Amino acid sequence: MRSLKVADATGGQDFSTWALTRQARIEQVLDQNLPSANIAPQQLHSAMRYSALAGGKRVRALLCYAAAEFCETHNIATDAAAAAVELIHAYSLVHDDMPCMDDDNLRRGKPSCHKQYDDATALLVGDALQSLAFEILSQPDLCLQAGEQISMLNILAKASGSTGMAGGQAIDLSAVGKPLTQTELETMHHLKTGALIQAAALLGAINGSSEQVAAVRNYALNIGLAFQVIDDILDVEAVTSTLGKTAGKDASSNKPTYVTLLGLKHAKQHAAQLYENAIAALAPFGDNARRLRELANFITQRSF
Repeated sequence: MRSLKVADATGGQDFSTWALTRQARIEQVLDQNLPSANIAPQQLHSAMRYSALAGGKRVRALLCYAAAEFCETHNIATDAAAAAVELIHAYSLVHDDMPCMDDDNLRRGKPSCHKQYDDATALLVGDALQSLAFEILSQPDLCLQAGEQISMLNILAKASGSTGMAGGQAIDLSAVGKPLTQTELETMHHLKTGALIQAAALLGAINGSSEQVAAVRNYALNIGLAFQVIDDILDVEAVTSTLGKTAGKDASSNKPTYVTLLGLKHAKQHAAQLYENAIAALAPFGDNARRLRELANFITQRSF
């Protein structure tokens, strides 16, 4: 893996400049590590690049970079971790959009992978992106100590599996048309959305002190749930052209959401409280946690 040389002295940058720099960085890291579309099997590699590049806000990568700056994690490991979480996220979106899952034809403002290519290719794209994530994270000499690298692999594996993202999706599919309590809904989203968001932050914080890691864990737990609450709000308030995916899909699919459970007003209040909880977790660290605080604001104030 080639680590890009980007200056780390970003303290004087405003958040927008910092985020754009990191978004461009992860795009280059992904581009370098995804197979060329000219290499056989060409269609699979083309579809992998179609699904993983030039799309999304890269929130998970930004969380990884922000936590890494907070905990002074070295660049090569951070690039690998950020790429790995974005590839896992991309794979999950490809599979989520398929007819056997959420059956959505639009993702990030363009046709979903299975619509642009076909169902079989989309299935293989998800499989291949997941494998590539662990290939990148398991490469030799990524970390100064082997134990750190094993911990990183363990964090991502747990966040991706049946007690993480995949399990959350299974609960989501089985909950269609069924009433859930707020506790049940939060359990589902802690797994489906929150687990990978928390993993992104913890991977960035791999070199942190026990106090830093505990703060990042608490922060990410709250901001991961806030992310999903905002998603549910946007599904109601945003339009498809802005959202980049089919607006109103949750309601039309009779899925339980924070809006259907709490109402729009109380869902917004819940998101605001989760934001405050996330910020409070970082309070002891002052300006050293600036980027994480700014990201929390970005996540809860986003309109798409």
